[in-house]
Amino acid sequence: MRNAMACKGYIGTVEYSEEDNCLFGRIGGCRDIISYEGESVVEIRQAFEDAVDDYLKHCAATGKEPNKPYSGKFVLRIAPPFTPE
Repeated sequence: MRNAMACKGYIGTVEYSEEDNCLFGRIGGCRDIISYEGESVVEIRQAFEDAVDDYLKHCAATGKEPNKPYSGKFVLRIAPPFTPE
């Protein structure tokens, strides 16, 4: 994936805002909204990692189960075949 980075199983995007002259991003693949920003590649990477850590700490402190990133897999469970007795 282009313009993306990973930390602890979470994937974060990186985009550039010409209007604000900064990099910004959002963690994808989970229902909670987690965003971050920075002015350089080093800053945006650190902000992303800090956002993941802060999110996990917040969930632990509040007793909330953190959203797991989507795996991209579709799992289908079916009943075992019928066997007559």
